[in-house]
Amino acid sequence: MCAVCCSALRRTSSGGGFGKKCCFSMQGSMAATVCGYGLTLPKVSTSCAGRSKIQSRRTQAFLSSGLNVSRRVAGPLGSKLSGDALESQQARFYLLQPRQRNSGIYAIAAPVAPYALEDPEVRAHLAEEYGFQQIGEPVPSSVTLKNVMDSLPKECFEINDFKAWRSVAITVASYALSLFLISKSPWYLLPFVWAFAGTAATGLFVIGHDCAHKSFSKNKLVEDIVGTVCFMPLIYPYEPWRIKHDRHHAKTNMLVEDTAWHPVVRENWEEFSKPMKAFLEWGMGPLRCWASIGHWAIWHFDLKKYRPSEQNRVKISLAAVYGFMAVVWPLIIVKFGVVGWVKYWLMPWLGYHFWMSTFTMVHHTAPHIPFKDTKDWNSAAAQLGGTVHCDYPKWVEVLCHDISVHIPHHISQKIPSYNLRMAYDSIQQNWGKYVNKCTWNWRLMKTILTECHIYDEQRNYVPFDEGLEEESKVIGTLRKILPNTA
Repeated sequence: MCAVCCSALRRTSSGGGFGKKCCFSMQGSMAATVCGYGLTLPKVSTSCAGRSKIQSRRTQAFLSSGLNVSRRVAGPLGSKLSGDALESQQARFYLLQPRQRNSGIYAIAAPVAPYALEDPEVRAHLAEEYGFQQIGEPVPSSVTLKNVMDSLPKECFEINDFKAWRSVAITVASYALSLFLISKSPWYLLPFVWAFAGTAATGLFVIGHDCAHKSFSKNKLVEDIVGTVCFMPLIYPYEPWRIKHDRHHAKTNMLVEDTAWHPVVRENWEEFSKPMKAFLEWGMGPLRCWASIGHWAIWHFDLKKYRPSEQNRVKISLAAVYGFMAVVWPLIIVKFGVVGWVKYWLMPWLGYHFWMSTFTMVHHTAPHIPFKDTKDWNSAAAQLGGTVHCDYPKWVEVLCHDISVHIPHHISQKIPSYNLRMAYDSIQQNWGKYVNKCTWNWRLMKTILTECHIYDEQRNYVPFDEGLEEESKVIGTLRKILPNTA
C-alpha cells in the first residue's frame, strides 16, 4: 500500500502552481507511467518544495530522487532509457498527474509547455514517445503565413492540365481494376482487394478536393463538374463539403471553430450522459479510423447549416448524390444482390472512410499540437507548426495523389496535389526546423487513439479516463492490445 499526499500532485486552478509543501512515500514497489516510460518505483520518500506561480510555469518540473527507471515494452516507448537520462530532463517535463486505479496509482505525464519545446532534447524524447521522426520548434510570432508562402517557388502554384487529368486517369483505372479484382477474388483475398479499392476511391476524393480549392483547372465550371462527379460514388455532397472545408482551412486547430475534428470540451464531457460518453469513447478510440462517417452524416446533408445564398448550390450537390443512390445502387442490387452491394460499394466506401479519417486525424492531432481559442490563435503556428507531414506506404501515396504531403496544402490551398512535394521540399529547406513529421506507425496511432481526447488548456489533451478510479475498459483495452512499434 502507499500513502499519497494528493496536494503534491494536483495543479492549482490558477494555472499550474503547486501547493506550499508536499511529500509522498511509497512502501514496496509499484509501477507508473511517465510520458510513456514504465517506471518501477521502489521504497522511496520524495519531497517537493513549494515554488512560486511564475517559477512553476517556467519549469513545471518533475522532481525526483532515488528512482530506478526502466523501460517496458507495454509503454509507448520500446527501447531502454536510463535513470540518468531521465533525470537530465527532470526540469523540462510537467509534474505527474495521478490517476487512481484498482491496482494502485497510475500516473501520466502531461505534454511539455510550449517554451520547453524549444529544447531539442525535449523534442527528441517526445518524438520517440509519440511515434514522430521530428517534432518541430514552436513557430515564432514573428513568422507569418505570408512569409512562408512567399518563400515557395512560383512553379508550385501552376496548374498543369496534363498532370491534373493524369491523376483522374490513375484513379479511374485503379478503381476499375479494384472492382474487377473484387469480381474475381476468392473470399479470403477480398479484404486485401477492398483495402486497394478503398484507397483508389480516396483518389476520387483528392481530385474533388483539388477542384474545391480551385487548383484542378483554370476553368471553374470544369472544376465544379469534376468535383461533383468524383464525390458522387462516395455519396459525398460536393458543395456542402467545400463550404465546410474552407472553414477548416481558415480556422485550423481553432477550438470549436474548426469544422474538422477537435478535442471534446471538458464542460461538455461532464454534462454528457453515460451512453453519450460511451459512444465518444468508441468513436474517438477504436472506431476513430471511421469517425469521418459521423462527420459526413452530421455536417453535409442538413440545409439549415448553410446560408440562404449557399443553399441552391448545396441542393445541386445533394441531388447528384441522391441521383447516384437512386440509379446505381438498384442496378448493383439487381445484378449482384444485396451481398453484391456490400462487396462492390459498401466495403470500398468503408475503406475510403478509413483513409479519410486517418489522414484527417494524423494531419492535426498529437499531444504537443495545441488547439487554441480565438483570442490565442495564430495562423502560421496552426498551419505550419500545427500540421503534420506523414509518410505512408508508396502505393497509398500514389493512389491518394500525395494528400499526405499536407503542410504545403495548409500554407496555400492553391497548390495542386501534384506540386505538393515540390512545395514541401522548399518548406523543408527554409522552415524545416518548425516541421512536424512522421512515418505512419502503430505508436503514432496508439498515442492519438488512447491519449488525445479531452481538451485541457494547460496540457492540450487528456484521455477520457484521466482522473477516474478505474481505467476505461474501451481505452484501456486499446492501450494493452495496440502494438508499440514505430
